[in-house]
Amino acid sequence: MKKRFLHRNDWTRIIQRDYSIEQINDKDFNGFIALIKMNEVKEPLITEYLIKKVCIVDNNYLWLQQLPLNENFAITSMFNENREIIQWYIDITYGNGVENGEPYMMDLFLDIVVLPTGEIIEKDKDELEEALHNNWITKSQYDFAYRVFNQVLKQIHEGTFKYYDLSFKHRDYLLGKIRE
Repeated sequence: MKKRFLHRNDWTRIIQRDYSIEQINDKDFNGFIALIKMNEVKEPLITEYLIKKVCIVDNNYLWLQQLPLNENFAITSMFNENREIIQWYIDITYGNGVENGEPYMMDLFLDIVVLPTGEIIEKDKDELEEALHNNWITKSQYDFAYRVFNQVLKQIHEGTFKYYDLSFKHRDYLLGKIRE
């Protein structure tokens, strides 16, 4: 498994950024939210889904990360320079926690991407298979990843995945903190 910290200080693509993080504990969310405002990047990052090219990193883009402590996933909501949603990227995790004051996720390889059109892309099943094959994870962790993955997909299809709406609220809250 890969331990990923929300601050993403190791990401050299970003030349200049603003960063804000808060712990939230209310009726809608218990965990950490973090916002990376990419003021300047070395080069845009373009990915391809369903034969469409999608730019997910560029100057003045925002990445909001939501790390609920009571769930086994993390959500990265990506916004363009006009604050329009590009995609929601959901990492399935073995656990979310805090180490030396820094929130992190234990990434279980399996991911879900939801585009603003409603299209859903299931990602990295091959990486999960490879992790099991190479004994980087156990069979129990493999099964756990698919259980969580299927639960999240069910919520998305049923329209009960609350993190879409929260992403806009959390983005605006942290943008206010950056400007203060």
